[in-house]
Amino acid sequence: MAGGIATKWKVLSGEDDWKDLLEPLDIDLRHYIIHCGERAGAVAVVHEPKSKNYRLPRYLKEHLFSKVGLQSGNPYKYAVKEYLYAAIHLPSSIGKSNFVGFVAVTTDEGARVLGRRDVLISWRGTQLEHEWVVDDDTALVSASDILGSNNGLDPLVHHGWLSYYTNKDILSPHNKLRSCRDQVLDALKKVLEEYKDEKISITVTGHSMGAAMATLNATDIVCNGHNKLTDQPDKLIPVTAIVFASPRLGDKGFEKVFSGLENLHVLRVTNDQDIVPTLPLNGEYVPVGKELRIDSLKSSYLKGTESDDFKLEVNRDLALVNKYIDLLKDEHKVVGSWWTEKNKSMIQMDDGSWVLDDGES
Repeated sequence: MAGGIATKWKVLSGEDDWKDLLEPLDIDLRHYIIHCGERAGAVAVVHEPKSKNYRLPRYLKEHLFSKVGLQSGNPYKYAVKEYLYAAIHLPSSIGKSNFVGFVAVTTDEGARVLGRRDVLISWRGTQLEHEWVVDDDTALVSASDILGSNNGLDPLVHHGWLSYYTNKDILSPHNKLRSCRDQVLDALKKVLEEYKDEKISITVTGHSMGAAMATLNATDIVCNGHNKLTDQPDKLIPVTAIVFASPRLGDKGFEKVFSGLENLHVLRVTNDQDIVPTLPLNGEYVPVGKELRIDSLKSSYLKGTESDDFKLEVNRDLALVNKYIDLLKDEHKVVGSWWTEKNKSMIQMDDGSWVLDDGES
C-alpha cells in the first residue's frame, strides 16, 4: 500500500483538479482510484427474480464489506451507516424498491490511513432487468427544482436517472415517505453532525448508471450546501466524485451549474474500449469533470492483447480481473466469472429439501 494518501488526501481528492497526477498516474492516486472502484462494486443486490429478496440487499449492513471481500487485507476500513433504495414508476415495480447504494464512514482505523474521516457514498450500476427502462429514458428534463439555475440557464439532465434519484412510492416500505435523494441527504447530515469536529471529506463513487447517479448526487450536495455544518457554516467540506464508465448526465446548462460550484471535483475513469461514456448519443449531452483515460488492450495479462505498455505498479491480485468475466490469459490459471454464491443460494434444510435463501436477516 502506498503511504502518502494520509498526508496528501486533499490533492488526491482533486483540490487542484489532479494537476500533474494523471500523466504519469501518481502511485497514491492509483491506489485511491482502485479503492473507490472496489466500493463502487460493493453494492450487493439480489438479482434472482424468483427470490422474495429480489431487488433487496443480499447482506446486512454490518456484514457487507466482509462478505464482498473488502475486509481482509484491506487498509481502508469503513462502516456502512445507511442503505439507499430507489423507486421506479412502472406497473411491475409499484410497491417495490431497489437497493442502489449505501452511505459509509471510515472507522477510526480507516481515518488514520486516509488522513481524515471520509464519508463514502456508493452507487451501483445497472444490474436489474427493469433498470434498463431507467437508462433508456434519455429525454432531457429540467433539474432546476434541486439544482437551481446558472444566470437563468436551466440545467437539463437525463430523465430516467433524475426520476430514480427523486421518486417516491407510497406503497413501498423504503420509498413511501422518502426518495432515494432524501435518504442519502438525511444519512449524510447525520454522519457530518456526528464527526463535525474532525477533518471530514465526502467521496462519491459509482459505476455506469451509478456513475451518473454519483455525479448528480455530488452536484446536489454542493449546490444545496449539504457539505456545510449547521453550526459551522464557514467549514466547507470538500466533495469528490471518482466515477467509472460514466455516461453523460446533462446538457450545457447542467455543465454551467456544475462548473460554477466550489469544492466539487469529479474524476471520470474511462476505458477506450467502452461505449458507455459516449452515451446518450443525443448531441445535447456534454461530459463534466476531469477525465482519466485507460486502454485495457495495453495489458499483456488479457486475452487477445500483446502490448507491453501496461505495468502492474501496485500489489493487486490478478484473480480479481476474472471476478465477473473471463479475460485473463489461461496461463494465469484463474477460472472465469468465479464470484458466485454457493449453490446459487440454494440451501439444504434439515429434512434434506432445498430452498432459495439469498438474503440475510
